[in-house]
Amino acid sequence: MTVVSTKEFNTNQDKYFDMALNEDICIKKGNSMFHLIYENQYPEQPILKPDADLRNAITADELIKRIHADKRRNFASRI
Repeated sequence: MTVVSTKEFNTNQDKYFDMALNEDICIKKGNSMFHLIYENQYPEQPILKPDADLRNAITADELIKRIHADKRRNFASRI
């Protein structure tokens, strides 16, 4: 883990952001410590294999039909 002051971090931000890809970086300000955390927002998505749930899948048109049928059934019973 590398600890740097706020002044040092501000003057060399690119350097420390690049370093944060491979190691922990702490920025010290007074008695406080701030950690730079690298999080890959686009990790490789695993390819899922079809399973039993795929057989239960419905199309968007079928979903809309079922929603309308449920609405008619629910509201008709209230009147």
